[in-house]
Amino acid sequence: MAAFDTPRLRRLRADAEALARLKGQSSILDYQAFGDPPERYLITFKGRGLVRADESEPVRTADVHRVEVRLGGDYPRSRPDLQWLTRVYHPNISAVGAVCLGGYSTHWVPSLGLPELCEMLWDMARYANFDPKSAYNYAAGRWSEAQAEFGFPVDPRGLRDRASRSAGPAASAEPPGEDILIIGDDGPFR
Repeated sequence: MAAFDTPRLRRLRADAEALARLKGQSSILDYQAFGDPPERYLITFKGRGLVRADESEPVRTADVHRVEVRLGGDYPRSRPDLQWLTRVYHPNISAVGAVCLGGYSTHWVPSLGLPELCEMLWDMARYANFDPKSAYNYAAGRWSEAQAEFGFPVDPRGLRDRASRSAGPAASAEPPGEDILIIGDDGPFR
């Protein structure tokens, strides 16, 4: 460890190591990391979630979901900046991809690490975590309370599904993936 190591740099390294361990426990999670140590991540979840192009279209399933996570200069004292990059239809994710983390949005806890944050985001994508009463997307909140087409969660697997394969076939079933190219400020992502 160098003499100029700050608590923030140690935390960034610890988060990178913890995320690598989580990836080994999950058939759902993949990511790209940017920086040394990483300060920005492109997180990919490969599993069933819900999307809606606009209010005139029906809600349908999608099997690939991407979120950008930026760790600002005050991280971990301040929460990461989160932006959903793929379409998602969820009461607590706005139409432009802004994420409401409930109490964590206003009362961020520095001890919450990237793996726990990824678990929260995956649970949002699969509708294991949603609050229609505090909706960021009011239409999705109303829809989630009234709909009967989908059972929640829409994907039964927890993020650490490789660690729980003994739970049975539903825990290890992998949905089909798709290859999507996203062009960002720092170049293309797959």
